[in-house]
Amino acid sequence: MKRWLKIVILGYLSFLFFGSFFAVGLLWVGALEELFPILSKIEVFLYYFLAGAIGGSLRHLYMFCSHYRKGELTNYRDWVMYIFYPIFATGTSVIAVTLVQSGIFLIEFTEHIDAPYGQVSVAFFVGFGFNRFLNKLNEISHDLFDAKQENTTKQKEDY
Repeated sequence: MKRWLKIVILGYLSFLFFGSFFAVGLLWVGALEELFPILSKIEVFLYYFLAGAIGGSLRHLYMFCSHYRKGELTNYRDWVMYIFYPIFATGTSVIAVTLVQSGIFLIEFTEHIDAPYGQVSVAFFVGFGFNRFLNKLNEISHDLFDAKQENTTKQKEDY
């Protein structure tokens, strides 16, 4: 990888990581609601979104620095992962919390007066382990919607 690309990726990931903390702070104190009144309606989803961004950017900052120290930043295809995976992690975090709240994953959140700490924590972990979460989601969806398994079950019931 060329030096300028390494600098761009490091700057991007750092901006996403620290910028997400800054955005959470602005959201927490209500500084953005005066400019954008609609934010109060989607505030909780923005917390999940930003927690996913923090988790995804932290994971990829760690990976980038680890690979840089080992001299393993030679594949130009890796820039796609460093740029896009943290973005994908943001939306996936919101979806993950929605799935958990729907009862599909059999996890219950404890209600807090101040903030949805459990939901934000799940969003962070999904952002951090984006690849692993997608693999697990793929397994679950395969088991839920496997046509061969349904046909086998139906045939057994017919006997």
